[in-house]
Amino acid sequence: MTTTSSGTHRDEPSTTAGERDMLDGWLDYHRATLAWKCEGLADEQLRRTPLAPSELSLMGLVRHMAEVERYWFREIMLGEDLPELYSTSEDVDGDFHFGDGATWAEAEQVWQTEVELARQAAAGRPLDLVSDADSHHRGEVFSLRWVYTHMIEEYARHNGHADLLRERIDGATGD
Repeated sequence: MTTTSSGTHRDEPSTTAGERDMLDGWLDYHRATLAWKCEGLADEQLRRTPLAPSELSLMGLVRHMAEVERYWFREIMLGEDLPELYSTSEDVDGDFHFGDGATWAEAEQVWQTEVELARQAAAGRPLDLVSDADSHHRGEVFSLRWVYTHMIEEYARHNGHADLLRERIDGATGD
């Protein structure tokens, strides 16, 4: 376990864990990292886009990861036909574009719900499980192992963005 400068605990997976425990562990570690990067900020700060011309914000990253969790675990792996959470045909980056009424409480709740549903979608399924070719991603098939690996990569990349955003918002760096 590591403890951040703000006191948040993030559990690193065992260095000798089995494959499934390690994949679950690293994915949860990166989920916790994104939550930590948003911790203690006001809605206005979480909505801020301090890296012009980029439109990235911490709230946008959380909304994006809710979409990504939903897409890969439920739409691709389970074949569910779900509507987009934030994106539309008019705005494919709707997760990063939000009106004045969007709140952190709503974004965090939706993200945590999608994380829990993703955990349920993966629970008890073998890592070799392959998605249906009719799932939405270019007719390709994906193993659950690939989805886990991709999700870890997706969070790691966006956590790097979150590091930069947080530093520009309030100077916080870290761990």
